[in-house]
Amino acid sequence: MGVNMKVNEIFYSLQGEGILIGKPMVFVRFSGCNLRCTWCDTKYAWEEGKEMEINDILSIIKQFDTEWICLTGGEPLIQKDIYKLINILLNENKKILLETNGSISIENVPTEENIIIDMDIKTPSSGMQQYNDFSNLELLGPKDYVKFVIKDREDYEYAKNIIKNYNIKCEIVFQPEGNKNIRELAEWVLNDKLNVRVLIQLHKIIWGDVRGK
Repeated sequence: MGVNMKVNEIFYSLQGEGILIGKPMVFVRFSGCNLRCTWCDTKYAWEEGKEMEINDILSIIKQFDTEWICLTGGEPLIQKDIYKLINILLNENKKILLETNGSISIENVPTEENIIIDMDIKTPSSGMQQYNDFSNLELLGPKDYVKFVIKDREDYEYAKNIIKNYNIKCEIVFQPEGNKNIRELAEWVLNDKLNVRVLIQLHKIIWGDVRGK
């Protein structure tokens, strides 16, 4: 196809985060990100990677013979030809989980059943909360979800305020930063009777901080 995308790694593993936690899938991790979160656990993907044609990406995906594909990063939506890849995968009846940092409009992402958007809302501890594009919340559907990474009480109160002020029509995930303070976060949520899901990073419990897992 002659279309190049910058890819950091492609691997097969269990989804470690969000509402599809535990689901086997192929991960296509793209290189490059427009944000620089303080606690980012994939900083190696900010720059590191190689140019690949879509056909080559598809060939690797097909080797794993799985229905779910996770497009992640970095930030996938800064890839110029990401929508070409998405449309090809959808036409091949693949199911897609698109992980995006919430700073770029998702208006061009297909809304059909076989694609789920996992959109971050950056909290103060990330240092990037000023880049949140809250207009994206209107574009999310019931099958999608938003994720807040919660490091401390300030992050928690910030997330509560966003939930209060915006009509979020999809699942909401609170994820303790680095799997720390899990019990504390759980107790805050229960005390405030929030309608959210507290979910850990499963892959870090299984494999630790290992790339390609």
